[in-house]
Amino acid sequence: MQKFDEMYAMLPFDGSDVRTHYKAYAQWLARQAQTTMRARQAEAEMIFRRVGITFAVYGDKDESGAGTERLIPFDLIPRIIPAGEWARMQQGLVQRVTALNRFIEDIYHGQAILHAGIVPRDLIDGNAQFRPQMQGVLVPGGVYAHIAGIDIVRARNAQGEGEYYVLEDNLRVPSGVSYMLENRKMMMRLFPELFSTHAVEPVAHYPDLLLDTLRASAPGSAGAASATVVVLTPGMYNSAYFEHAFLAQQMGVELVEGQDLVVRDRVVYMRTTRGLQRVDVIYRRVDDDFLDPQVFRPDSSLGCAGLMDAYRAGNVSICNAVGTGIADDKSVYPYVPDMIRFYLGEEPILSNVPTWLCRKPDDLRYVLDHLHELVVKEVHGAGGYGMLIGPAASQAEIASFRQALLANPAGYIAQPTLSLSSCPTMVEAGIAPRHIDLRPFVLSSQEGVRMVAGGLTRVALKEGSLVVNSSQGGGTKDTWVLGDGSEAVADSLAAGLSQSAGALSPQASLAGGV
Repeated sequence: MQKFDEMYAMLPFDGSDVRTHYKAYAQWLARQAQTTMRARQAEAEMIFRRVGITFAVYGDKDESGAGTERLIPFDLIPRIIPAGEWARMQQGLVQRVTALNRFIEDIYHGQAILHAGIVPRDLIDGNAQFRPQMQGVLVPGGVYAHIAGIDIVRARNAQGEGEYYVLEDNLRVPSGVSYMLENRKMMMRLFPELFSTHAVEPVAHYPDLLLDTLRASAPGSAGAASATVVVLTPGMYNSAYFEHAFLAQQMGVELVEGQDLVVRDRVVYMRTTRGLQRVDVIYRRVDDDFLDPQVFRPDSSLGCAGLMDAYRAGNVSICNAVGTGIADDKSVYPYVPDMIRFYLGEEPILSNVPTWLCRKPDDLRYVLDHLHELVVKEVHGAGGYGMLIGPAASQAEIASFRQALLANPAGYIAQPTLSLSSCPTMVEAGIAPRHIDLRPFVLSSQEGVRMVAGGLTRVALKEGSLVVNSSQGGGTKDTWVLGDGSEAVADSLAAGLSQSAGALSPQASLAGGV
């Protein structure tokens, strides 16, 4: 596929072909001195380090054996999405997450989609993410995935237009929303003037929406307004611990570890200095296997013994629900469009990336013959690990993956190597295009589906790289969704800036560094 850039209509860049929704920003960027932008970049890094906005990389160990702490690189140039594009994407996200919730409920109850032969039964029964303990368990409103992080990429389609595709559905413990919020705060601090000239939709109310979603998911015996919500974290050595603490603080709820909880008569309580306090909703950031040592891993010290008994009795809500992983398994992903048709009677608004299931003999043969041009992923892989990017792989890497596929074909899927859209990004040499994706965060409860406008834009900082994951050296950008009528505003602002600046070309910033 040909490359698609978010800011420029043509590649290589030409200062005259800035997309309409970027015009005002491009004119502003052309006026900025390189020294000024570098100073702002250094200021952002200093503030992020002071606040402690880091993540742990388990593959890199410090002297104590713990994962090393790193800053996620932050890029100053925003990814901008016009109002019309966002409206369509939002419709597609609501549709997709609604169908996924229906699917999870069906799998743990009537299994109509299996009886209809739309999803193969052995794909579920033999799936490591299927939790038999959830069969027949009723959850409030039939909502299992209360917080979903849907990874979206854009590539140029056959008509030469940029088209959005869903790359992955993250429904277990999706992370990254804290970086979305902190990136916006940083941009408003560094460049307040930009927010007076751009109608950027807000994201700061996400913690309020999240708390409302969690409270609305409380058991029937608990009033939503008075429900006690806690955030359950594996502890300070978890890679996303900053986010756990951040969200608890923003929502004004307690951050707890498994040892802080106790179950009495199938009711969950939190230990406090004033005695036990009942817990109604647990926003868990702990994987299923570690939630209850009496049901899952007996060696787990991260969860709470008896939690599943309280859950099955309807005395506590767990968000996301236990067993949601069955719907974000990569081998189930190709069937999501069929789920939308089956449960909602609608055609999918957002397309999947074409996918080969290596568990199918014909698909496996095709993948083995085209390893050099495909992306191959482990079904349960995450974080950019356990994958092969064929065009960038060595012969030895391809040969190793070939053996892995032959040994366990059901453990892999393959997809074409999409040329992800790019966005101008500050790098050491100046400003250059780098590949990006987008993770919007979708909140679901029995009261409906809601989200803030935008999400976390991740950027592959290495030239030519398609891997945006922070654990693989990726960074993040602020995501601007412009309000209605913003394109006309952008045109008028850009015209005014052009006249006052002597028609400075955005190309100047690209050729000269900034």
